[in-house]
Amino acid sequence: MKLKPLCIPATLLLFMAFNVSAQQGFILKGVVMERGTTNRITSGEVVNKRTEGSVNTNDLGLFQIKVNLGDTLFVFKNEFANAEVVVQSNKDLVIYLNRSTDLREVNIYGESKKQELDGMRQEYRNKGSFYAGKPPLLSYLFSPLTAVYELFGRTPRNARHFGKFYSNEMQQTEIDGFFNESIIKKHTDLKDKDLEDFMLNYRPDYSVASKWTEYDAIKYIRDSYKKYTDTLRKK
Repeated sequence: MKLKPLCIPATLLLFMAFNVSAQQGFILKGVVMERGTTNRITSGEVVNKRTEGSVNTNDLGLFQIKVNLGDTLFVFKNEFANAEVVVQSNKDLVIYLNRSTDLREVNIYGESKKQELDGMRQEYRNKGSFYAGKPPLLSYLFSPLTAVYELFGRTPRNARHFGKFYSNEMQQTEIDGFFNESIIKKHTDLKDKDLEDFMLNYRPDYSVASKWTEYDAIKYIRDSYKKYTDTLRKK
């Protein structure tokens, strides 16, 4: 018995070919630029959200990254708003970032706070507390009176307490750079009381946030937001 040849519609063949090519992957080339200018953005990070592979743009703003069709690229750079772009073809890609005033305000606030605390620390030094209440061991040999004063004097004791406060404030300021109202509003629809509750209950520890890139922070906010909304639905 002879078998009749199988006829496959041309549209189905095209779909199958597209699907195979989409799964094979390829190296996408692109450039990241500041919107409204001819400025190329160097040292920006481009992340494939599916694979979590990432690359940095070079001195000309250029990058190359392995992708499949349909992958989403997450692009970020300090002082710029983040961007997400879906890969729709294998043609070279131009990605534009808007300069962010929110991030600049956060950075300015952090710098101002540090300057203020540095000024207070200098005041303790001006009052004669050189080691912030924690004299090194060698000071007992070469300057024993100073060492004893640093241990038992009122100013050094206050300086020691301030040193702990200073360290904690600097850590909290670093967390604020990643986890603040502006960034959370940009990536969730939280506001008013819900926003306050979220910021209080999901504020990350310094040991975690200190290792973050901006992409890590945004992923944390989005994952935590899902947990938060799931909790609300169960109530």
